[in-house]
Amino acid sequence: MGRAKCGGEALFEDPDYPSEDASLLCDGSTPIARLQEEVTWLRPQEICQTPALFPDNINLAHVKQGLLGDCWFLCACTFLLKNKHLLNKVLPPDQPQWGDSRYRGSFKFSFWQQGHWTEVTIDDRLPCINSTLCFSRCHSPSAFWVALLEKAYAKLHGSYERLWAGQVSEALVDLTGGLVERWSLGDFGSEEEQRPEQDSDQVRRRRLDLNLLHPVKDQCAVSCSTQSSPGGASELGQYHALTVMEWLDVMTVSGSEVRLLRIRNPWGRCCWGGAWIGSGAGWSSVSPVTAVDLQSRVAEGEFWLDETEFLSHFDDVTVGYPISDEGHLKSIYTGNLLTHSHQLAGRWMKGPCAGGSRNSSGYSSNPKFWLKVCERGEVLVSLLQHRKWRNTEKYAQTLLEDSKNTKHQHYQAIALHMWKVEKKRFNLSRMLNKPPCASTHCHAYEREVVLHGDLEPGYYLLIPSTYQPGAEARFLIRVFSSSSTSLSALKSPAPSLPLTTDGEWENTSFSGSWVEGRTAGGSRNFLSHRQNPRFPFTVCDESAVTSGVNVRITLRQSRPDTDLHPIGFHIYKVKGESETSPRDDDPVASCVPHCYTQDVTLACCLPPGAYTIVPSTYQPDCSASFTLSLARRIHRKVVKSQERLGRAIQEISHISVMQS
Repeated sequence: MGRAKCGGEALFEDPDYPSEDASLLCDGSTPIARLQEEVTWLRPQEICQTPALFPDNINLAHVKQGLLGDCWFLCACTFLLKNKHLLNKVLPPDQPQWGDSRYRGSFKFSFWQQGHWTEVTIDDRLPCINSTLCFSRCHSPSAFWVALLEKAYAKLHGSYERLWAGQVSEALVDLTGGLVERWSLGDFGSEEEQRPEQDSDQVRRRRLDLNLLHPVKDQCAVSCSTQSSPGGASELGQYHALTVMEWLDVMTVSGSEVRLLRIRNPWGRCCWGGAWIGSGAGWSSVSPVTAVDLQSRVAEGEFWLDETEFLSHFDDVTVGYPISDEGHLKSIYTGNLLTHSHQLAGRWMKGPCAGGSRNSSGYSSNPKFWLKVCERGEVLVSLLQHRKWRNTEKYAQTLLEDSKNTKHQHYQAIALHMWKVEKKRFNLSRMLNKPPCASTHCHAYEREVVLHGDLEPGYYLLIPSTYQPGAEARFLIRVFSSSSTSLSALKSPAPSLPLTTDGEWENTSFSGSWVEGRTAGGSRNFLSHRQNPRFPFTVCDESAVTSGVNVRITLRQSRPDTDLHPIGFHIYKVKGESETSPRDDDPVASCVPHCYTQDVTLACCLPPGAYTIVPSTYQPDCSASFTLSLARRIHRKVVKSQERLGRAIQEISHISVMQS
């Protein structure tokens, strides 16, 4: 069949995501594998006569789940309909549609991925069975925004099948770039009772009090989920996610209050048999006027239930933070706007910086970050790890049986701990033996964990960790605050607060590169370490030793934040006048472990002598350019001598001018 045309021009056909089985399936282990022989790919104008992205009646724009198990994604899509500024970010407006002379069969979407918005372009050919969309659709058969958004998200993941089972929290972050927290509706005791004496990889589940969300209840995204068929939901089996559209406190005829929640099922039909369905007994407890008003709000696929039913029949609630038109998060705890934000990428790598939990002796080798709070305010710190895909039959079977277990397939068990630093210099080991001022406590198999607190001004040490030592993953540290803050990576294994700038310093800068097969020798763990570039320098002034730190060295790599090498360097003493390369002796100072950051810095005190700096990546054959900055303290006597010499030269020059 030839390519479709519009106005004589061929319509776009995406070569990166073709209309083939490879775009549908990952490993063919989910139920949609049985559909592949029946699926045809059609454009919206081949499905109905007057296609549009959105219907005139916005209530008909709500999602309706098809044969794909992606209720988690569709719950997040529902939130977009309530927030036009967020929807416009994901689906940029004014794109040419069907019937427009500019239409060429393609649409652009944007998703938030690892700290940045990523554009995804698709053609509008959609999988159908008997000329009907087989996956998600709108309640209006002529509206296609959901079907196209679902296809773009499937392309981002590699196939439709990879959308089978997931977490609402992940989809909300991908669609908004915001922050999400998950809460338990089960009875797990108080917060204090749940604190373990030692680190564990158990999920620490917090119980939700809906009153907590009152300041933002009309602005935040709320979804509820069940892991097994609850008593009132006869149709729900295994995992299913639904959307909380609203909740309100209603006065009963007896004078008491009952809290009612309106729930939307992405299946597009009611699946509940509680006291507030149809002419259920619950409605007799409120006035007829109230009953009529509330029942009139129920759209297709929606139902009411009271708080008691809600808490007893659902397992978890996912809460997405509100986001203002200006892009600022609003705290779900206080309603405050968090107008300051920062983010830094990092990585746990087996060997140099994957030390495991606080139970592990290598905990101090984990990546570390400085959080500076300039004035008291509300602060949220999140640790978000990158997803890892595993395409195995074992994974697929687990995925079908229990969506909770899929997190173990994709993620490490992670936690985040924070210590308040009272002095400018401290002993790291002694600090880590003290309880942190805040933490996520148990390690959780979650994509993201969040710390919340009202912090006093000062410096805070952040340490993200996996539960297992040596577990590898990339991550992102994000900070949102109501007051001014700053975030920086701590590169030295012996942390200290930023150095003062008193005294005189002599600065020198070098440029170099690691070249694969030539000068990219890797760390001291490899025999090729000697191949790395070498930069000699001398410390001349003996009296400078008494002044404390007299040398500062910064190594900066020239690579984008998304593709950094772990870098570090060693300083070797050169013992002979003719010796220019490091011997097998141990270095006199080191900036390790190697870290995934743009630059690493070491401040130290060296006695007079000749030295060589050897910068390296952790693994050999990692090519990159870099700069090396060397600052040496000049003692005050030397500075004064230089000043006197300078004045003498000026005086001689002045006399010479007068004589001429």
